[in-house]
Amino acid sequence: MLNLAVVFLVIAIIAAILGATGVMGMAMEMAWILFVVGIVLALIFWLLGRRPPPV
Repeated sequence: MLNLAVVFLVIAIIAAILGATGVMGMAMEMAWILFVVGIVLALIFWLLGRRPPPV
């Protein structure tokens, strides 16, 4: 998930250099959404992994 966020961030940077502001904005939004979802999922899995196994 975070890998895709980095890919969209790179696409946004390249689009900004080339002057394609529409593509840049869309790629930045996708990167931000994927980054937030990745962080939320990482926190959820981290919290669930700390519980003792059921007996």
